[in-house]
Amino acid sequence: MELKLARTELDAKPKKIDLKKIEHMLEKEDSVIIYFDRENSHKDLLELQDHFEEAGKSFYMKEVKYGLADNEYIYQVHIIN
Repeated sequence: MELKLARTELDAKPKKIDLKKIEHMLEKEDSVIIYFDRENSHKDLLELQDHFEEAGKSFYMKEVKYGLADNEYIYQVHIIN
């Protein structure tokens, strides 16, 4: 599964991260906060949630608005061992 990370520039293309990279980050840290781009489908993020909850991890996700327009948001995901 590949997901798009939040953009750092408005006109830039989002970088991608895969499930193995996220799992590797969790091996090094007790908790990880990752910001995902709005181009990710909500279904993919729910699959990510199911994966980590089945592995016994705590998973929190919310939308973070950074502007007034409807499409100005990113997803914040916090995964805790």
